[in-house]
Amino acid sequence: MALLTDLLNLDLSGSTEKIIAEYIWIGGSGMDLRSKARTLPGPVTDPSKLPKWNYDGSSTGQAPGEDSEVILYPQAIFKDPFRKGNNILVMCDCYTPAGEPIPTNKRYNAAKIFSNPDVAKEEPWYGIEQEYTLLQKDINWPLGWPVGGFPGPQGPYYCGIGADKSFGRDIVDSHYKACLFAGVNISGINGEVMPGQWEFQVGPTVGISAGDQVWVARYILERITEIAGVVVTFDPKPIPGDWNGAGAHTNYSTESMRNDGGFKVIVDAVEKLKLKHKEHIAAYGEGNERRLTGKHETADINTFSWGVANRGASVRVGRETEQNGKGYFEDRRPASNMDPYVVTSMIAETTILWKP
Repeated sequence: MALLTDLLNLDLSGSTEKIIAEYIWIGGSGMDLRSKARTLPGPVTDPSKLPKWNYDGSSTGQAPGEDSEVILYPQAIFKDPFRKGNNILVMCDCYTPAGEPIPTNKRYNAAKIFSNPDVAKEEPWYGIEQEYTLLQKDINWPLGWPVGGFPGPQGPYYCGIGADKSFGRDIVDSHYKACLFAGVNISGINGEVMPGQWEFQVGPTVGISAGDQVWVARYILERITEIAGVVVTFDPKPIPGDWNGAGAHTNYSTESMRNDGGFKVIVDAVEKLKLKHKEHIAAYGEGNERRLTGKHETADINTFSWGVANRGASVRVGRETEQNGKGYFEDRRPASNMDPYVVTSMIAETTILWKP
């Protein structure tokens, strides 16, 4: 008799040309990922060759019951690390039957910004540091923390090893390898300052693909935690008090910044970000005011600051970038629950297109 795991791991390639495509989209809260699967006649590598699909938007908070159909437009394809073979994950965005992007479709506007010739010419690169916290299921308390109690103070946990300092490494490593398998340009992982908190980095990625890859990496993480019976939260301050929050520091450069004389371009871009600080903060994630307090390696939410090698600033420029006179900078303001489509395109729009 076959075991459930045997059936889950069935290799379909010897018995059929057909493949399974898991269509992924963002639900009504702007953070809830949804997905469903369909059979396709054979392997597909080009998103434009995939059929559009639909779902019941009234069940995701994205359409009224009397007109509930929302259309999925396939935008990016990744290999499926769960089903393997030629099966795929498909990142989609959402439209009305008339072809209008629905209000929660943030990808549509981002793609418009990235396809602007002035932006495309600068080839904006992103590296996003996605922090998250693993929680014990049912009690919503960080993994490794005593139930109803607290671990020892922060200090030994950042990049720590050992059963008393590192909680959830099996999930983290599974996620790392699954992302590499899928084709996500994941560049590293590390344990974070608060126990039960981790980070993965995605990049360098160019333009709209930064948002696609971060969302798919989040999807893969949620699927793995589902298997492990653990909950992942992207809340920017999951535990109040003297514990670090969770961010999504966004590293950014343009062609001009990476070339000789780029340091002046970086300074000019940072000055533009300063002038639009309030607008950026409003778009950088919900609950960020609980995280950006001026403590725990953050800048105060109401004040814009920047500096070289300063982790307490809104924007940090690396020491190496200063020495080389070119490179990149890090916007440290985005919260862990930010929408990467919004943040990446907004940074490009402010620093490249906006003329104050």
